[in-house]
Amino acid sequence: MNRGNGLDVRRRTVVPIVVGALGLVGIGTAFVVNGDDTPDAIATFNPPTTEATTTTAAPSTAIITTSESRPTLSAESTTTAAPTTTAAPTTTAAPTTTAAPTTEPPPETLPEQPVAPIAPPSDPQAPEAGPQIGSISIPRIGLDTPMLSGIRMTTLDRGPGHWPGTAMPGQDGNVVVAAHRTSHNAEFRNLDQLSPGDEVVFNTAEGAHTYRVNRTEIVNPDAVWIVNPTETPTATLFACHPPGSVAQRIVVFLDLVA
Repeated sequence: MNRGNGLDVRRRTVVPIVVGALGLVGIGTAFVVNGDDTPDAIATFNPPTTEATTTTAAPSTAIITTSESRPTLSAESTTTAAPTTTAAPTTTAAPTTTAAPTTEPPPETLPEQPVAPIAPPSDPQAPEAGPQIGSISIPRIGLDTPMLSGIRMTTLDRGPGHWPGTAMPGQDGNVVVAAHRTSHNAEFRNLDQLSPGDEVVFNTAEGAHTYRVNRTEIVNPDAVWIVNPTETPTATLFACHPPGSVAQRIVVFLDLVA
């Protein structure tokens, strides 16, 4: 779940190439040649036709005898088996292991702010029920008090009021809460002491929801944009400013953290 900032729209084988070892076996060919590079006639193994020739066969040996004074050629024929070419072992590529996709749980979906906030009351002094809907705790300034529904003076005189139509704590949207600065219980008297990172905890029937201060601004009384819905879970606290005056408003913007 994205946590926005306040009102700023709270947004590949090894294919092992087995080069088959090519066993190149050169077949050696023996040539009997004279010193002048002319092949010797006896290399043809053809006996003269006018002379008797006795050929004695022996296993794997042939002896040729002639009555001529030419030298005797004993050709011992040995058949040598051609060397065996052993193919290089084939390297098989190890199978590629594909990591199983990581299954992530779907992002948590918070309830959305149901409707746009209602307009400021035309008669802020008119009575309203203002029932308690939870509590608000701000440890930094030692505040822990009930939170009511409504923003008319008759409600704020009894404690911090939640602006009807804005998000409820824990929802996507903008939780807007107002309170007095100097009169009655003056719950937001020290609102100006809050710094970025300070926590505000809302407790409702849905549980505890912790927000963290993002920033503080001073605005004019007609800056109703501070109550606009947001895309992410945020909260806005405001009160009159400076203390004892209604000339401006001090506004603290927060983001949900838990």
